[in-house]
Amino acid sequence: MPSRNPGAMAQDWEPVVLHKARARAHDLRDPKAVNQALRTGGQVQTIKKFDAGLNKKPGATDLNAKKLDEAAEPAALERVPIEVRQAIQKARISKKMSQAELAKLINERPQLVQEYENGKAVPSQAVLAKMERVLGAKLRGKIVQK
Repeated sequence: MPSRNPGAMAQDWEPVVLHKARARAHDLRDPKAVNQALRTGGQVQTIKKFDAGLNKKPGATDLNAKKLDEAAEPAALERVPIEVRQAIQKARISKKMSQAELAKLINERPQLVQEYENGKAVPSQAVLAKMERVLGAKLRGKIVQK
């Protein structure tokens, strides 16, 4: 047990003052704090922000964005040419395969084969190469019709 000093002890008669923590900036912006200040007659600062709530900038940027979009991307994506569509169908039918069977053999979805045959798909060289391998028909480059 610690020993106490038996000597004279001095008393401190200085007052101790406890203060509330100062309000932080984000606490002052709280709607509850603003309403409390208004009720008690405290000082409230209001600032009008320029173009607040309009979610719009001057009209020149809209035109620039449109021009940039048109310059960066073509208007329409390339689709499967009719010669390729017909070649896929002829080769698949000559092998007596369904679209689902062809899709399973090339490890793709049946919808993809359907899109290629309908001309709705954007051609992919990798998919065309898989179809060439399975069907044994030339689908890329110059296609010779028989």
